Amino acid sequence: MRCFRPDSPKGTSKSRKGIMAISVSIPTPLRALTGQKDTVEVEAKDVHAMLASLEKSFPGIHDRLVDEKGEVRRFVNIYVGGEDIRFLQNQQTPLKAGDEVSIVPAIAGG
Repeated sequence: MRCFRPDSPKGTSKSRKGIMAISVSIPTPLRALTGQKDTVEVEAKDVHAMLASLEKSFPGIHDRLVDEKGEVRRFVNIYVGGEDIRFLQNQQTPLKAGDEVSIVPAIAGG
């Protein structure tokens, strides 16, 4: 259960456990796993926990994003606030209430 804090900016929330609610943009190829939702909200303290939360809510999505070693797949880019997590702290990149995360599949072409 989330509760809205009156001292927080409008639209941000914090759960009772201190885990932050964040918005995740889902790319078209993965929307079949989210019931065609283009944006979902999950509670997570970092990207690793966000990926686990996505899997709990949308079974099968984790394997599409993470390889057998637990690393984000090479052809998947995850951005927090417009910054690629590979240039931040990778899956340990912290998340805070109101953060927007985008999952973007790499597109090959020429």
